[in-house]
Amino acid sequence: MRDPKPRRSPAASTLAAKLRKHSTWLLLLLWFALSLALFLSATPPAAAPLRHSSFLRSKPRARALAATGTGTGAAAAPRVRIYVYDLPARFNRDWAAADARCARHLFAAEVAVHEALLAYAGRAAQPEDADLFFVPVYVSCNFSTPNGFPSLLHARGLLAEAVDLVRARMPYWNRSAGADHVFVASHDFGACFHPMEDVAIADGIPEFLKRSILLQTFGVQGHHVCQEVEHVVIPPHVPPEVAHELPEPEKAQRDIFAFFRGKMEVHPKNISGRFYSKKVRTELLQHYGRNRKFYLKRKRFDNYRSEMARSLFCLCPLGWAPWSPRLVESVLLGCIPVIIADNIRLPFPSVLQWPEISLQVAEKDIANLEMVLDHVVATNLTVIQKNLWDPVKRKALIFNRPMEVGDATWQVLRELEVLLDQSQWRRYVGSWRR
Repeated sequence: MRDPKPRRSPAASTLAAKLRKHSTWLLLLLWFALSLALFLSATPPAAAPLRHSSFLRSKPRARALAATGTGTGAAAAPRVRIYVYDLPARFNRDWAAADARCARHLFAAEVAVHEALLAYAGRAAQPEDADLFFVPVYVSCNFSTPNGFPSLLHARGLLAEAVDLVRARMPYWNRSAGADHVFVASHDFGACFHPMEDVAIADGIPEFLKRSILLQTFGVQGHHVCQEVEHVVIPPHVPPEVAHELPEPEKAQRDIFAFFRGKMEVHPKNISGRFYSKKVRTELLQHYGRNRKFYLKRKRFDNYRSEMARSLFCLCPLGWAPWSPRLVESVLLGCIPVIIADNIRLPFPSVLQWPEISLQVAEKDIANLEMVLDHVVATNLTVIQKNLWDPVKRKALIFNRPMEVGDATWQVLRELEVLLDQSQWRRYVGSWRR
């Protein structure tokens, strides 16, 4: 007869005894691991910078999430809370009042962002609730009398004075050395504050700005002295009404094959002694000035946007800096931007997906430009145009006042939110490693 209670083997008995012996230690180890995980998730890690140091708080950002609900869903709304310093008028409002160009020219993002943030639903009423601090200083409104261009000679001094004032009046700059403070540097080479690259590099970014966050039109791939700071690349400013000049770009009659109107040096060595546009615009004129497919004009024409609206391709060669407002105007008017500026970094790539809405031609390939454009016409022109005419992409390049969901200032806030989240993760990892 089979034994109803089967006997365990000696090996099984030994294993059971070992498990009973160590079960208490296993339970204690499990309890310790669970407690440690709960402690790390509940305890804020020690401060560390966006690059150097930042002061992030979960509660204000949670409140901002609710405050910025705009009908598109809370998950899509920027959650960053920004405190806007109320500086004396000599740093901003006086400049705008003195010359109407201050709020409309290609560098006017400094004005547009300030005005949009003043009406932003997630603006922090109290500095204690802020994730970031915006310092509104207009440095591009000092128009030179001889040539009418903005002069940046006063920029460093004006910004330094503003920082000294902020540092003296409130403790927030001092606690982070400015790492959670945001400035706009919408000039040729950002916060290097000079239109000539060699001078800009020699001058560098002012020391007092090197720990802050800059919103700048200038951006290139790889190392460059003028972007060695935490920054967000933004589009050049174009008046918002341009977006409404051609509400349905797909219906426009495009009888111009390739268009460019602007400065083209017959002799590329400028009066400054430097080669303008790295000779690119001169080569465009030399190769295609008599080509009937190319509509190239050197003289100014106030209604030039009507010409862009008639064009299939709009050439966007570099000037002194890699970027130009033509880039934004082309997209708004449904003309495919042809970017001729090596290593340029373009704004908001996750939203705009530039390879799908533009062409990039290497500076050395000017001689092959016509062949490149002919190939696009023969292959994927309609696909690029369909992507380009997407209203979402066009809106992302416009600084509306007040800010609208999806526009350029809104995209800036999303980029700042990403920086904050990345900083928070670095702080968490740094704390955990300690």
